[in-house]
Amino acid sequence: MAQVSATLSEPRKSPVQARSTASVDAILKATVQVLVRVGKEKLTTTKVAQRAGVSVGTLYQYFPNKAALLRAALVLHVEAIIFEVEQVCVAQRGQPVEQMAEALAKAFLAVKMRDPKTSRALYAVGSDLEGAKIVSKGFARVNGAIVAMLETAPEPLAQELGLMATVLQSTISGVKRQLLESQIPEAEFPSLQRELVRAVRGYVRACVAQDAVLAPQA
Repeated sequence: MAQVSATLSEPRKSPVQARSTASVDAILKATVQVLVRVGKEKLTTTKVAQRAGVSVGTLYQYFPNKAALLRAALVLHVEAIIFEVEQVCVAQRGQPVEQMAEALAKAFLAVKMRDPKTSRALYAVGSDLEGAKIVSKGFARVNGAIVAMLETAPEPLAQELGLMATVLQSTISGVKRQLLESQIPEAEFPSLQRELVRAVRGYVRACVAQDAVLAPQA
């Protein structure tokens, strides 16, 4: 399916008052709920407005069409993931590099698979809404957060930090993509997470300078 142009899928205006913000929040929440329940093809602005408890006219004040609704919901979803991963990166600063990698992998999968139906539904519409551009911007932000975290590792690292961040995020994203695209039962998620943690811990361990001698801890 052809991609929707960015202009047509942009929100019409931004909320400036508390009531307006509440309406937009309700509309976006309803968009996801309707998407999960009936799918992309059957989702309509009327169904979303009814679910949100607002008039179609109110919905159109902020979102000119269905594509704008879905794009805004996707952006909100990606932003939530980025925020949580950034918070984990900050919390892990100064920790051993293997612990950093494990926490990063667990955070990515936890936030993405907390609600598998929603994640899969939004992932499915991404290709029609310039989802690659949205995800690419998020990838860059998360890479920056990972680099800032790795800079505080107590072990001397022999690999360039930007490259390490890219490899870590790409490895985690590959597993995440497999979870979203396949019908892997939720019962298998813990096993996949365990193996992913093993992979990223092994990678960062290999990046530690082999001749490094850490000062003994007090």
